[in-house]
Amino acid sequence: MASKPKQLLAELSHPGPHEVLRGNLALVGLPGVVFTPRSGLGLPAIAFGHGWLQPTGSYRHLLRHLASWGIVAAAPATQRGPLPSHRLLAGDLLTTLDLITTVRLGPDGISVDPAKLGLAGHSTGGGSAVLAAAQAAENDDRPRIQAVATITPAQTLPPATLSAPSVTVPGLHLAAGEDLVAPPVGHAEAIADAWGGPVQLRTLGKSSHLGVTEGKHWSQLLLHGKPHRGTQQLTRALFTAFFLTHLTGTTKYQQLLDADVKRAPIELQDEPAA
Repeated sequence: MASKPKQLLAELSHPGPHEVLRGNLALVGLPGVVFTPRSGLGLPAIAFGHGWLQPTGSYRHLLRHLASWGIVAAAPATQRGPLPSHRLLAGDLLTTLDLITTVRLGPDGISVDPAKLGLAGHSTGGGSAVLAAAQAAENDDRPRIQAVATITPAQTLPPATLSAPSVTVPGLHLAAGEDLVAPPVGHAEAIADAWGGPVQLRTLGKSSHLGVTEGKHWSQLLLHGKPHRGTQQLTRALFTAFFLTHLTGTTKYQQLLDADVKRAPIELQDEPAA
């Protein structure tokens, strides 16, 4: 019997079956972190873009959670100053995917399948993930992206909304109902409206711009919002369902992706005509 969405949400809110290893991307030429299952060949993988001023440590439990479900999750620690280049961060996200698909990870020779790659990000890192997906779509020499997920994505320079029509792979965008930094109407909603492929937009209730971040950081003095456990749990579960579905081909979690979830209702779901 197929599991109900509520059961699937509960299942994916908990860590998966894999023991997780943490590595340093600097060892292969780029500052950042990578979380992997302890073993596995031909694994799916995502590169995650951090938000404005945020360290990669602000997302360590999200990245670890994805790895526990069998998804290699890496985050470059570049462009962290007050005036970052969103275009360069987008390039670093694609470089991260290049690196983790061309080197063996971990002591047991973990490997990533170049046909199972995704992008994700928070805030301007989410906008940069959109830029990166568009770059990949327009350049045969870049990694082939299969799915993109963002949490409180923010507009970038150049605007993510101008790149979104070039992205024809599935997109999942999670907006925050109380986001005063990147209000949904001009950011997540605009990006989803412009998306070139299948897209879903959800609004997380009682959530702010920094809800997905973890722990304390000095940037919380500058930016509205604070870490929120409910936002973190929903993001982990929905990202995991989305990437397992679109990177591995499993249909087990499709019911969750198709259903309204408490505190994360679907605001937009669009399947462009072929």
